[in-house]
Amino acid sequence: MAIKGTARLLVEAGAAKPSPKLGQALGPLGVNMMEFCKDFNGKTGSLKGGCVMRVKLIAFEDRTFNYAICPPPTTWFLKKAAGVTKGAAMPGHSLVGAVSVKALFEIAKIKKEHDPTFEATTLEAVTKTVAASARSMGLQLTR
Repeated sequence: MAIKGTARLLVEAGAAKPSPKLGQALGPLGVNMMEFCKDFNGKTGSLKGGCVMRVKLIAFEDRTFNYAICPPPTTWFLKKAAGVTKGAAMPGHSLVGAVSVKALFEIAKIKKEHDPTFEATTLEAVTKTVAASARSMGLQLTR
């Protein structure tokens, strides 16, 4: 089977529905949106609402597709841990909240276990990456 194209999406767990945003990504690849939405919602229906999942989709010439579901972006975890809705407009100049080192470690453990990007990375390195993301969002690190 020849690959027609790939798409990287952010889709809310258990709440995928045909929309212009999804259509713009899947339409040119010839992917049936309803089929994708039903399958995705079936796989992620047990996750709590509001959880935005990363999806890496590969579409083939015969109009079939495969996709992998990855955990939410690090920023999603950090916003939940800090209780903020968005990061600082001017990171480094203003702070929007604080996040504990324990929360950083817990986020790093989740990322290490479930994110293929961090498979060969040590937990310490993943924790440093999460801490850097927190600082770049305008979050203060607390003990």
